Amino acid sequence: MNAALGSAGVTLGLVCAVLGAATMFVGVQRRQLKMVHMARQWMGLMMLGAIVCVIAMERGLITRDFSMAFVARHGSSRTPALFNIATMWSALEGSIILWTTILCGYGVAVMWRFRKRLDDALVGWAMIVMFIVSAFFFAMMLGPADPFRELSGAAIPLDGPGPNPLLQNHILMAFHPPMLYLGYVGFTVPFAFAIAALATGRVGEGWLAQTRRWTLFAWGFLTCGIILGAWWSYEVLGWGGVWAWDPVENASFLPWLTATAFIHSVLVQERRGMLRVWNLSLLCSTFSLTILGTFLTRSGVIESVHAFSESGIGPAFLGFFGVIVVVSLGLIAWRGDQLRSPGSIDSPVSREGAFLANNLIFGAFAFVVLLGTVFPLIIEAIKNDKIAVGAPYFQTMTAPLGLALLFLMAIAPVLPWRKASAELLSTRLVWPMWCGVAALAISIALDARGFEPLIAFTLGGFAAGAAGRQLVLAARRQGWRGLVGRANGGMIVHIGVIVIAVALAASQSYAHDGEFDLAVGDTASLGGHTVKFLGLTEETAKAFSSTVAHVQIDNGPVYTPSLRRYSGGSSSTNTPSVQPGVAEDVYLALTPKDYKPGDKVRLRVIVQPLVVWLWIGGMIMAAGTVLSAWPGKRRRSPIDPVSAPIPGAPGGSETGADGADSAAGEASATELVDA
Repeated sequence: MNAALGSAGVTLGLVCAVLGAATMFVGVQRRQLKMVHMARQWMGLMMLGAIVCVIAMERGLITRDFSMAFVARHGSSRTPALFNIATMWSALEGSIILWTTILCGYGVAVMWRFRKRLDDALVGWAMIVMFIVSAFFFAMMLGPADPFRELSGAAIPLDGPGPNPLLQNHILMAFHPPMLYLGYVGFTVPFAFAIAALATGRVGEGWLAQTRRWTLFAWGFLTCGIILGAWWSYEVLGWGGVWAWDPVENASFLPWLTATAFIHSVLVQERRGMLRVWNLSLLCSTFSLTILGTFLTRSGVIESVHAFSESGIGPAFLGFFGVIVVVSLGLIAWRGDQLRSPGSIDSPVSREGAFLANNLIFGAFAFVVLLGTVFPLIIEAIKNDKIAVGAPYFQTMTAPLGLALLFLMAIAPVLPWRKASAELLSTRLVWPMWCGVAALAISIALDARGFEPLIAFTLGGFAAGAAGRQLVLAARRQGWRGLVGRANGGMIVHIGVIVIAVALAASQSYAHDGEFDLAVGDTASLGGHTVKFLGLTEETAKAFSSTVAHVQIDNGPVYTPSLRRYSGGSSSTNTPSVQPGVAEDVYLALTPKDYKPGDKVRLRVIVQPLVVWLWIGGMIMAAGTVLSAWPGKRRRSPIDPVSAPIPGAPGGSETGADGADSAAGEASATELVDA
């Protein structure tokens, strides 16, 4: 029953996606408003189909319906309730269900948000794009990624192995993937409007104002997803790090880089009508990279603790990625004349110049990461030879780019538009520069050494001073409301980024790492801390058994790193134990081995400074994102560029709003954004 119900949901969703796209297309092209409004019903039914898929899969997992191939491969009667629910997105087919459901949710939200503007050709084309993308994912579930395939007869097992042990070893796995998907899928909305702007020729600034918050929230969800993934890696994998430049980690980082560049670059277009090609290219690149990332993680072409097993969806996703790239580039080339900027950068020492430099650095950053990620795949495809690009390449290539971005974060907030004078800069940079000097002095006083970390701390203080200066000035003018709005919310995001950058520099540069063979009662010292091994115990839970080491830190609390053995796993899974602190963490992990009570253990001890500030920085970034999207005082131009109806509709016009949309004047652009 569950499989039949789920298959019915997939079929319903695919049919409604195709009919919705066709209905909206005909309605827009033939100016038939009745058909345009009919697409709302198709969107609602498509969402219903996705919900039915989720219900069918979760019901199958909860009731242990092992006649479903997905449940037989990944479900288990021993899996705890929370991880049983999360099993749906722990493997390929279920993750496509989650992706599709979130995509349909975004579609319904966009349809509702623009329900009074469905007669606008721009909105109509955006909905067509969203229907088409939804149809692709439903088609994947009906074909190579069928989550509702049934088993019969002797092939039905009495129980299943459960999800990958690493994916049921920490509560963050219940939240990290959905948060990532909310970010990944959320970029479909601004991408759809970008394609719509190119299709309709309305490539001015109006569509940007309507998609700003959609982009911000998608970026915010992706940021939170990446931070939660780093936290999971730190707490689960036993190596003490948060980022290994794993291909799957890179797959989520790439669209974050291009989206971050877009969020900055779009300010120049709204203010001065410039960088239109840049912004459209960045948006299309961001969405394309989410599809490429899906291909990398779900096709089986890479080996990673995060990746899914080999599957047949690789060619389909690679083909879809190719179509997106070709269509995007073709439309940008087609509208090339209209995309010419009406102005130019007056001086490189200006806000516009800083944002352009920001684009170049983020672009270089993305290229370096993309090259290191796909180069091994290219070599394997050409020479049938496996090579690996490791962390040293990424760290060597990206460290200078990261420092350059910190420098720009310090300079850009104090730069005026058009041109900056030396006198103005000297006035505005006084406090930020003193903050940088203070950060350097404090670092040296705390015995920090090394060129790169000291430069990072100095630039971090410099950038924090610039962000703090703007926030203080805003608070003086407007009180607490000075923290609300895009500019000042963005400064809070900058502070979060600075906190993370400083914490990464400290934790990577000044960590103490050692392994010790300890018998019961033995002690070891590292980084100013003493650990004492008290003994081993064996513990049993429903889903696993574990060997638990009891370790006392500094004659204080006892911590319990362990090795877990899940019934469906072939080896022990490390479960570290961490003593967190404001200044530093003490990280304990057992080296995998078959231990018995009374045996010596090999204990890995890592002392790392400022790790907790990585998570605090992530929370600051999330708060800043919300404040950036918070509605401020809004002024509108007499003609709203996005509300142009379908030509021929009652009250519509074939020019009017389109003419306003293509206007390059600074005033018409700024009137559409928060003051």
